[in-house]
Amino acid sequence: MAYGEEPEDRTTHGERNDGSLPELVVRPGSLLVSSIDLVEPAFRRTVIYVIEHNDGGSLGVVINRPSETAVHNVLPQWSSLAARPKALFVGGPVKRDAALCLATLRVGANIDDVPGLRRVDGRIAMVDLDSDPDQIRPLVEGVRIFAGYSGWTFGQLEGELERNDWMVLSALASDLIGPPRHDVWASVLRRQPLPLAMLATHPIEVERN
Repeated sequence: MAYGEEPEDRTTHGERNDGSLPELVVRPGSLLVSSIDLVEPAFRRTVIYVIEHNDGGSLGVVINRPSETAVHNVLPQWSSLAARPKALFVGGPVKRDAALCLATLRVGANIDDVPGLRRVDGRIAMVDLDSDPDQIRPLVEGVRIFAGYSGWTFGQLEGELERNDWMVLSALASDLIGPPRHDVWASVLRRQPLPLAMLATHPIEVERN
């Protein structure tokens, strides 16, 4: 698959030919989309991009929770590369005092041996915030900087999936750096096959964070 193409949907909840649901597959690059029944404030109506998933557990960041803190106020050297809205995003409840950065790479960008960039999946890469933004600038469409992350110990995420807390879906590179006021949760669901796409119209309660 060439970079820039939509990924093969290896993790959707679509039905098999026999009508049964496929086994959920979580991998780096998957999206965890909260179910409508997950009402915990920290994760209600969230979309998590999975960065790591192995025998040690899982790690990801919530990609649709902007904070009111501007990137310029905490990491001014990265402000020009930050996608709009140029705010820190709340990546999750773990280590909220630490920053983690992801970038959407330009189509065809070669990041082999580029200091400060490590590919996660497709056109998404981890960015070392101690690296030189000017070296990375030509290779990326934009970056998102997250305060904290979401983490699961071994077996914990599997338990949540068994409870149907999350839907495991495929990511597009554009999901990470969508425009301001873009409803990522609804957008990801809307592009799924029916009946899953119908969940995109589920109303947002007034008390939503």
